[in-house]
Amino acid sequence: MEAFGKYGKLAKYISICIISVLTLSSCIRGEECSYTPEDNFQSLWRNIDEHYCFLDYKKEQLGVDWNEVYSKYHSRINNNMSSVQLFEVLCDMLSELRDGHVNLYCAADVGRNWSWKEDYPENLNTELRERYLGKDYKIAAGLRYRILDDNTGYIVYDSFSQGIGEGNIAEALYYMRSCTGLIIDVRGNGGGQLNYSELLSSHFTNERLLVGYHAHKNGPGHNDFSKPEPEYLEPSKTIRWQKPCIVLTNRSCFSATNDFVRNMKECPLVTIMGDQTGGGSGLPFNSQLPNGWSLRFSACPMYDAQMQHIEFGIQPDIACSLDSADMARGYDTIIEAARKKLAEEK
Repeated sequence: MEAFGKYGKLAKYISICIISVLTLSSCIRGEECSYTPEDNFQSLWRNIDEHYCFLDYKKEQLGVDWNEVYSKYHSRINNNMSSVQLFEVLCDMLSELRDGHVNLYCAADVGRNWSWKEDYPENLNTELRERYLGKDYKIAAGLRYRILDDNTGYIVYDSFSQGIGEGNIAEALYYMRSCTGLIIDVRGNGGGQLNYSELLSSHFTNERLLVGYHAHKNGPGHNDFSKPEPEYLEPSKTIRWQKPCIVLTNRSCFSATNDFVRNMKECPLVTIMGDQTGGGSGLPFNSQLPNGWSLRFSACPMYDAQMQHIEFGIQPDIACSLDSADMARGYDTIIEAARKKLAEEK
C-alpha cells in the first residue's frame, strides 16, 4: 500500500509485517509444504491465529473464540474433499471474523464477508444523487463537484482509489470559495489509498491535529502489539476551507473512507452526517496457502484520537436516513438535511 506523510513510519511497519507474514505464509514451521486440505486448513488457521490483529477485540465484541472456530471447522475437513468443498469451508471459517478486509482468493471465486454494508439500509440512491450533480458538474481527477442553487458547494468522491492531487483539491475549493458552506458526499465510497484520505482532509484544518493511533503485530500472541503510535494530520500548504463543511456517510464507507471520516471528525467546522460508516480499520496484508490460494487479512489496527477501535465504524455527529416519501418527490433526505443545517449555520 502506498504511503507518505503521517504514514511514513507506518510504511516501515508494513514492511516488517509483510516479511514476517511471508515467512510463515505457506507451510507450518518445521513441516514440508503439502497441498492436502488438512495442510491448507492448518496453514490458514495459523496465519490468522498469529497475525490477524483483531482476535481479542472480535472475541470481546462478537464472542468469536478462534480456538473454538478451529474445532468447529476442522471437523468438516477431510483429505478426500474437493477444492470447491475446501474453499467453502475455509471461507465459512473466515466469515466468523466479520471483517471486510479478510478474503480468500482462488481462480474461480473470492471469499468475503460484506455484512458491514449488506446487513443495513444503503442510504444512497445513486440515480437521485446524479440529479443533484446535474450534467454540467466539474471534474477534478476523482472529485466531481458543482455549486447547488442555494450557493452550497457539493463534492462527490466515489472512491479513494481514484487519484487526486493538491492541485485538484485546491482548484475545486477555489471554485466554490463564494459558497456559504460545503458538502462532501462519500456515501458508497468503499475505500482505496490512505494517502488520498490524508490529502483531502488536510484542507480542513489550519493546525496540526491528532487524529488517531496505529500499532502493528510484533509477535504471534493475540495481544502482541507495538506501542501505539500517534497519527497527526498536517494542514495543507495550499487552499484550506474556512467555512462549515458537512461530510455525508453511510454503511458503505469503508477502509480508507473510514480513515477519512475519522480525520474529518477532528477538524473544526466539520460535521459528519448520515449513517454510521462500515469500518475496516485494520490495514490489510497478503499471505498464501500451500495450494497457491491467496489470503488477505487485517494485520495492523488503527484507532481514533481517543484510542478507541473504529473497526466496526464511526458514528455520525447527526444521524440521518433516506426517506421513501422524499425520494418519491425527487429529494435526497440526507443532502437536504445537510443543506438545511448549513443554512442555519450561515
